[in-house]
Amino acid sequence: MKRQDFAYTLPVELIASEPLKSRTDSRLMIITPDRSIQHAQVSDFAEFVQPGDVVVANNTRVFPARLFGQKVSGGYVEVLIERLLTDESVRAFVRASKSPVPGGILLMDGGFHLTVTGRDGDLFLLSSEPGVRILEMAELYGHIPLPPYIKRDDTDDDRTRYQTVFAKDAGAVAAPTAGLHLDHALIDRIQARGATWCEITLHVGAGTFNPVRVDDLSDHAMHAEWYQISDEVASLINTAKAEGRRVIAIGTTTLRCLEGSALANAGRVAEESNETSIFITPGYSFSVVDLLFTNFHLPESTLLMLVSAFGGYARLMASYQDAIINRYRFFSYGDACLITLDRGAGSHAS
Repeated sequence: MKRQDFAYTLPVELIASEPLKSRTDSRLMIITPDRSIQHAQVSDFAEFVQPGDVVVANNTRVFPARLFGQKVSGGYVEVLIERLLTDESVRAFVRASKSPVPGGILLMDGGFHLTVTGRDGDLFLLSSEPGVRILEMAELYGHIPLPPYIKRDDTDDDRTRYQTVFAKDAGAVAAPTAGLHLDHALIDRIQARGATWCEITLHVGAGTFNPVRVDDLSDHAMHAEWYQISDEVASLINTAKAEGRRVIAIGTTTLRCLEGSALANAGRVAEESNETSIFITPGYSFSVVDLLFTNFHLPESTLLMLVSAFGGYARLMASYQDAIINRYRFFSYGDACLITLDRGAGSHAS
């Protein structure tokens, strides 16, 4: 398949630039293998959960990864941290009138400075002064890195709403947005249905917004993201699969974590801290996830390719047109869909 196979035209007014008042107020499209579509609300999600299901969510925490400052020469600088490497070093995108050189000093808002120590492809390696923890500086002086299609500055409200209620471990520069729809009351209702709630951690990187620039998908270089799965969670999932019970992934980041682990461990989810650069396209054979709760994704994006692989290309692309006709809200602060795996759709991953 080609990149252009995943194109669609979205009216700009359907891009959600603000969250709704309540997390569960969003609409929920139910997409089933028989190509029927049901329109519900996120607040109804628990009704689609069955006793014995294992519901897995990503508990990564978004930190204020966008920093502003200037070079010693006075030129404006914007730093978007892609990954925290140590307490005092990061890998980041740097936007400036002229690219900084190794040894260059960036004077950041808040009075601390970062030193350019090298390059990693399009990214810069930056270090702070000894004893200055970059995460702490980001929490004090940084900005929430809203996606580029949200055409406004971040606000204090985004620090809460561009964050899941179960977020724990700081390290993500983009939210696992499916999880934004859930509140504690809905999670309690899911568990009351007899399902098991568990969490993994995958730190979502800025690469999630990287467009696919090649026509042939086999030429696309997928970004890597760090994840961690505990022994308890791996055991819960593997036992459920062995007993024929369903695994429901809250979001594409959770799915990538679980399928990436299974791909590296002969079909079983493992206790591990690792990286995954899995690129899932139509034809991939899923071995872990049975249902996917997710947002609506950008045209020609790797995430749209993933959900098309999961739900079946024709079925998913048709459902997106139905969502446009029915005026669903798209992307990070938008509405959601619950997709049942199309087992006839796939086996390819890279």
